[in-house]
Amino acid sequence: MYSPLGSVIYLFYAITTLAFAEKILVFPHDGSHWVNMKVLVEELHSRGHFVTVIRAADSWYISETAPHYEAITICKMIVHIFESKELMKALQEAKYDAILTDPANGGGVFLAHSLGLPMVFNARWTVHGEAHFAIAPSPLSYVPLPPSELTDKMTFFERVKNIIFYHMRMHLYKQVVAPHYSSLCKRYFGPDVDYFSLFQAADVWLMRVDFVFEFPRPTMPNVFYMGGFQCKPAKPLPQHLEEFVQSSGEHGVIIMSLGTLIGELPRDLADEIAAGFANLPQKVIWRYKGAKPPSLGNNTLIIDWMPQNDLLGHPKIKLFVSHGGTNGIYEAIYHGVPIVGIPFVFDQADNLSRLRAKGVARILDVSDLNQKVFQKTLQEVLYEPSYRMNMQTLSRLHRDQQMRPSIPSCYMGGFQCKPAKPLPQYLEEYVQSSGEHGGIIMSLGTLI
Repeated sequence: MYSPLGSVIYLFYAITTLAFAEKILVFPHDGSHWVNMKVLVEELHSRGHFVTVIRAADSWYISETAPHYEAITICKMIVHIFESKELMKALQEAKYDAILTDPANGGGVFLAHSLGLPMVFNARWTVHGEAHFAIAPSPLSYVPLPPSELTDKMTFFERVKNIIFYHMRMHLYKQVVAPHYSSLCKRYFGPDVDYFSLFQAADVWLMRVDFVFEFPRPTMPNVFYMGGFQCKPAKPLPQHLEEFVQSSGEHGVIIMSLGTLIGELPRDLADEIAAGFANLPQKVIWRYKGAKPPSLGNNTLIIDWMPQNDLLGHPKIKLFVSHGGTNGIYEAIYHGVPIVGIPFVFDQADNLSRLRAKGVARILDVSDLNQKVFQKTLQEVLYEPSYRMNMQTLSRLHRDQQMRPSIPSCYMGGFQCKPAKPLPQYLEEYVQSSGEHGGIIMSLGTLI
């Protein structure tokens, strides 16, 4: 079976070992983005690479001490780095071989340019929006701009909406993002360096996207897709959770989690959700840190943390109530569990709209959510077989990929080129037989 994480690490291994690299500098983005970056950091460490992670002093999730990396803790990310001559000198003297960064902020991009390092993106978003729009042709007639909630099959008026939405978003980025990064770029690199071109100069884009989720679109040769690379087969549940899951009998279990940022809800909303769960025959596991709702039923277990991937992989899980974050969505796709989505912020509504278009999810507007609407939506997804069947189809497609990714022997520049090895004996003898005249080699590629 194909492993997205294995492909990503194989690619990174090709980039680094071909240049005999051992030292990797990581400039991550905090919050849920670190969940993905941490997987890469741990795997790179397990392959023998020396990893250094730059973190903010007030980081939410990035620990200052860890067995997989050494940390450099700073106060104000970009400014502190460039204004500290001691820190810049230490980074230069460390002689890193590559930088791995999340372009959701520009710190790693600026640092890679300053240190002259090859740059690998772990990307879904850049500071300008969805990452493809920074480097790949994106025809607005069939490539919807997130978070427009459009699909690749647009009517004429939807295409007009997509164009208007695109220009509005680009204007917004130019007004909000560009002035800050442009001033920093001018300050540290001079007036002739365009900050946007620094983002486009990344050598490799590891895109956290899979086309079972994304709509068809043009791409570029230095983009490698790794959507769902953090997913893995389920491990056995803790005993108390396994007993609770097994007690559901033939009805199965619903799990609900609203991600790392939303641990609590307004009391009236939490009470409506609890009441909707209470009227179902299924058991419910709800990750929730707020006060216990008065209408909570005996069928619902509230916990402040859950092994989400392991639960989604359990055969008794029937439905996932999610906020629409990409980590949870790919875990649900990987394990074939349909979704009822309650989006709140960021790209969540757009993510869920893509799943709705593929017939694997229903979406609820939090402003209209009440017990009746919530319960009816849950029952529709639970008892309409097409939702599960469609999600299991996506799951099979997501897993059914080539065992070995197609990776070229050179990447975007001399730093990745592989030194020559000794030829097989029969070729060496043939080449030597040419004497002073030398030899000519000819190749028409892999397809001809």
